[in-house]
Amino acid sequence: MYPHERSLVQKLADKPFALVGVNSDESPQRLRQAMEKNDITWPSFFDGGMIGGPIATRWRVTGWPTIYVLDADGVIRARDLRGEALAEKVLELLKEIE
Repeated sequence: MYPHERSLVQKLADKPFALVGVNSDESPQRLRQAMEKNDITWPSFFDGGMIGGPIATRWRVTGWPTIYVLDADGVIRARDLRGEALAEKVLELLKEIE
């Protein structure tokens, strides 16, 4: 998914859009290595090195990857979209605020 996410971040760099990751790798160092290896340029938070970390628990994440699409008001508008379906939903929400 990283190439598609990277493309979306680059394509929407001048738009009110943010991609934020949450990572359950075993350590912050492992997260940094994964970000460098995969050219992840967006923020990615370390969630305690476990699947049931505090962020995943609060957001009811039961598996990885889980994707939430939030609108400008922070309302969840979609979940677990991938590829073009994700890009289309993001563009739809951007049109709503333009």
